[in-house]
Amino acid sequence: MQIKLRLTVMNFLQFAVWGAYLTSMGNYLSSIGMGAEIGLFYAMQGIVSIFMPALLGIVADRWIPAQKLLGICHGLAAFFLFAAAWYGMNTGVEAQFSILFTLYSLSVAFYMPTIALSNSVAYAVLTNNGFDTIRDFPPIRTLRTIGFIIAMLFVNFAGIQDGRFSLNFSNQINFPSFQYSYAQFYVSAVLGFVLMIYSFTLPNVGVSSSREKKSLSEALGLNAFSLFKEKKMAIFFIFSMLLGVSLQITNGYANPFITSYKGIPGYQDTWGANNANALISLSQLSEAVCILLISFFLKKFGIKKVMLIAMFAWFLRFALFATGDPGPGVWMFVLSMVVYGVAFDFFNVSGSLFVDKETGKEIRSSAQGLFMMMTNGFGATLGMLAAGAVVNHYVFSQSEPLLRLEGWKTSWTIFAIYSLVVAVLFAIVFKYKHKPETIQSTE
Repeated sequence: MQIKLRLTVMNFLQFAVWGAYLTSMGNYLSSIGMGAEIGLFYAMQGIVSIFMPALLGIVADRWIPAQKLLGICHGLAAFFLFAAAWYGMNTGVEAQFSILFTLYSLSVAFYMPTIALSNSVAYAVLTNNGFDTIRDFPPIRTLRTIGFIIAMLFVNFAGIQDGRFSLNFSNQINFPSFQYSYAQFYVSAVLGFVLMIYSFTLPNVGVSSSREKKSLSEALGLNAFSLFKEKKMAIFFIFSMLLGVSLQITNGYANPFITSYKGIPGYQDTWGANNANALISLSQLSEAVCILLISFFLKKFGIKKVMLIAMFAWFLRFALFATGDPGPGVWMFVLSMVVYGVAFDFFNVSGSLFVDKETGKEIRSSAQGLFMMMTNGFGATLGMLAAGAVVNHYVFSQSEPLLRLEGWKTSWTIFAIYSLVVAVLFAIVFKYKHKPETIQSTE
C-alpha cells in the first residue's frame, strides 16, 4: 500500500505541473498579442517529443535510473518556466516572441520526457513489488488527472487565467499584479521543483545490468525502433501518430474559443464564457473516471476496439464544440467534456499499457519513449501546426467577434471530420485478434 501511495503522489504532481498552464496558456498568449502564435507554442511540445522522450528513455534504460532522471528533468523544466514567468512579469504586452518562446521551449523539452519516464518508474516499481500493472496502474494514474484538475481550478478561480489575480496584501507590501496571466507559469514551476525533490525519494528502478555483448544500436537503446519491423506494431505506431494529431488541439484552443463568447451579445455574462478553465476541467474529471474502466475494456475487447472507441470519441469531442455554446447549448460543451475522458484515456493510457506488454524489459523505457515520440511528438506537432493554420485562417484573420465565432465553428467541424476519417481507416487497416483476459494480439 505504501508503494502505491508513493506512486500516487508522483502521478498527482506529474500532471498538476502541466495542468497549471496547459489549457489556459492560450488566453495569456492572446492577451499579449501572440494569438496567432498559439499553435507554435503547443506544437513545440510535439517537436521536442519527437526526440527527447526516446533519447532520455535510452539514458534511463542504460545509465541513469529512471526516478533520478525524472527529478533532473523536472528541475530543469521548472527553472526555465520560472524564467519565462519572470520575463512575462517584467515585459507585459511588450514581451518578445523569440525570448518567451525560447524559454518555454527549453522548459517543455525537459518536461515532455517526464510523462514516459513516470510511466516507466510506475511500471517498474509495481512489477518489482509483485503488482499487476494492468490492474493496479490505472487507479494510480487517476491521480494524475486529479492533480491536473486541481491545478486548473486554482488557476481559474484565483483569477490567474485572465489576469485578475493580485498579491497586494497591504499598503506596506505591494507585489506586482499578476496581469496578463503569466502567473500560471509560476504555479507550474513551483510544483515542478517540489516534484524534482520528491522524485529522488522514490524506490530505485535501476538500469540494465546485462553484460552481454551488444551492437552499437542496442547499446544506445535504439533497438526499440526495431518494433517497426513487426507489421502489427508498425501499424499501431502509425495510427498512434495519426490519432496524436488530435491530442493538443483542444488544450490550445478550447479556452480561447469559449472565452471568445464574452464578446458576443447575449453570452457576456454566462458562467461558461467567464470560467472556461473550470468548464474544461470537466474533461479531466471525466478522464479520472474513464481511467478506471481501461482494465476492463482492454481485457474484454482488446486494443483495437478500445482505440476505435477513442477515435470516435475524438470525433464527438470536436463536433460538439462546433455545435454548442456557453448559453442554451452549454449541454453540448458539457457532453464534449465528458467524452474527452474516453478520447484521451482509451488511447493514451491503454496504448502505453499495450506497448509495455509487447516489449521486453531491456527496451521498455525506450519503447515508451518511442510511443511518446509518435503521439505527442510527430502526431501532436503535425496536429498543432495544421490546427494553427486552420484557426489562423478562419478565426484570427477576422476582426469582428461574430465572424471569428463562425471561424471557430468551421475549424471544429474540420477537426471532427479528420477524426472520423482516421477511425474508419484504422478499423479497416489494423488487423487484430483479441484474446480475452489479455492485451496480447496476433496477426
